[in-house]
Amino acid sequence: MADEIVKAQESKSTRKKYVLKKRETVKTDYKVNYENDLNPAQLSAVMHKKGPVLVIAGAGSGKTKTLTFRVARLIEDGIKPENILLLTFTKKAAAEMLSRATLVLDDRCEKVAGGTFHSFANIILRKYSKFLKLKSNFTILDKSDCEDIINHITGQMFPKKEKRFPKKSTILEIYSKSVNKETPTKQIIEEEFPQFAHCEDKIIEVHKAYVGYKRENSVLDYDDLLLYVKLLLENNESLRKKLSNQYQYIMVDEYQDTNTLQADVIKLLASEHSNIMAVGDDAQSIYSFRGANYRNILDFPKLFEGTEIIKLEQNYRSTQNILKLTNTIISKAKEKYAKTLFSNIESPIVPALICAKDTQMEADFICQRILELLDEDVNLSDICVLARNARMSYALEIELSKRAIPYQKFGGPKFMETAHIKDIVSHLRVIINPDDIISLNIILLLLKGVGATTVNNIIPIIKGNLNPNIKLLPSNKTTSLVPLLKTLENLRSQISMRKPSDIVEDVIEYYRPILKDKYDDYNKREKDLDHFQYLSEQYSNLEDFISDMALEPPDASVEGMYKRNSDDEALTISTIHSAKGLEWDSVFIIGAVDGRFPSAYSFNSAEEMDEELRLMYVATTRAKNNLYITYPVDMYDYSMNMVLSKPSRFLNGIPDDILEVWDITEEG
Repeated sequence: MADEIVKAQESKSTRKKYVLKKRETVKTDYKVNYENDLNPAQLSAVMHKKGPVLVIAGAGSGKTKTLTFRVARLIEDGIKPENILLLTFTKKAAAEMLSRATLVLDDRCEKVAGGTFHSFANIILRKYSKFLKLKSNFTILDKSDCEDIINHITGQMFPKKEKRFPKKSTILEIYSKSVNKETPTKQIIEEEFPQFAHCEDKIIEVHKAYVGYKRENSVLDYDDLLLYVKLLLENNESLRKKLSNQYQYIMVDEYQDTNTLQADVIKLLASEHSNIMAVGDDAQSIYSFRGANYRNILDFPKLFEGTEIIKLEQNYRSTQNILKLTNTIISKAKEKYAKTLFSNIESPIVPALICAKDTQMEADFICQRILELLDEDVNLSDICVLARNARMSYALEIELSKRAIPYQKFGGPKFMETAHIKDIVSHLRVIINPDDIISLNIILLLLKGVGATTVNNIIPIIKGNLNPNIKLLPSNKTTSLVPLLKTLENLRSQISMRKPSDIVEDVIEYYRPILKDKYDDYNKREKDLDHFQYLSEQYSNLEDFISDMALEPPDASVEGMYKRNSDDEALTISTIHSAKGLEWDSVFIIGAVDGRFPSAYSFNSAEEMDEELRLMYVATTRAKNNLYITYPVDMYDYSMNMVLSKPSRFLNGIPDDILEVWDITEEG
């Protein structure tokens, strides 16, 4: 018997062992029924305790819901709201998540620190500016402000520019990429702008002057906000530990869109605990032109040792037939986290590929199909046309106007970039920060009879002092100059006593005569002033209002949309980049011709081609029920001197049962 036992034991030792993992159980005393409200993958992400976790959230898989419930769960587990940090790419996204979390649990969720990277950086810098020898009332510059500074500097340093000297916007792009990629300016020029290698030294010289100018005048650009926060955390160990211990749990939305600098800031903030949840989708990384680093999400497990990876694959947006197409498209990507989206929404409708003779036929098809969808009870506002770039929709816009189909186009003039709003904001910036010579320059040039030479003479007198000795001012300009300075100084003295909306109202009333004198269409532009006034009413602090307008500007001016009246439903026309995160019942992807989508510029770069592929994936995953991909076979490309006629290579070899081919015939 003993021998038999020994033999049995020996036999057992040679057998393969299979370990049953300890089953994770959910506390039963939670107020929220997490098991009931979440699918298994979402539940796993929400219940993750400590340490780094990467949530690969496929399109339409409920990442917002996951983050929302995660906030609620942390608070239910006793984590103080102020110890939770939620970083997003839009203020709206953070507000929506925390609002939903409040509905899920209670108003404790509203106290969670949430916002964009830049708004968070703005708060930190204003609080700890002394560590950087920075004034706390610094002005945040927008893109046009930065370009004006660069233009001013280059004009002074190099009055006679070389023939191939880059434009101010290009110089700013070089500097921005240098900061966000944490790469020397010299290297950026060599790798991405080799056509300007001959004036490399001058560009670097301008960069140094640009940095010094901002420092001297207490102004920061968007990139400075994150750069300075990184420097703050790197160079002050006690402050880094303090902030890391304050934000014990960090969640980052759309992690695939982070740049190198943002990833470094996150790493520093999580240095004391590594309790970080990164949520994103590598398949939707499409913003490299903004500096986003695709490698951040791919290398997250390397950056944070012991990372748990959770995949959200159940899609709640699209039909299974649409997902068959999107899965097929993204499977062609070279580097990716393997996942297969699935849906319980069944439909007999298969995505369609439509070949048109030319752009006019393409426009005719789309208009006719839109009218048919309306007859099928699809709302016009639930239909979208997506294009690789804004220019591709011009022919369609003409046809829509002819047929009186109202539409709105994403990517028009930005609200904060309109000249009249810039004028108002400049007055308010000077009230907050009299050292802001960019804004001083703008408002002084609005005065009658005041030109650039006079402004250059006045600014040294009034910079930092809105109540100067009048005798120092040009005697022939005091009639217009003194009322302006008195208005600004008076309002500056009232900042702490009056609501921002009251100060904004006073500035607008001062500005109205200037508006009427400067613009022939002032009556239309006044609508924007009213909207700006309305926005200010939501704030209790003027500085916060102006900072938010710079960091999170409203999308568009009241101009630029073809709608019969404000109550009309409207079709949406959008670039694919602007449509990310949105959804519609029916989607048209136009101009899907090889050479345009993907762009011919990506043909020689595997990395760029992969991003174009991801862009197609993003476009196709916007549709819920109907998806139409169109391309013209007679499109002349002047840059390549050839006719483009083939459908996008991303659609090659896809079976008809996944992508149905339609032939267009003309009546008669």
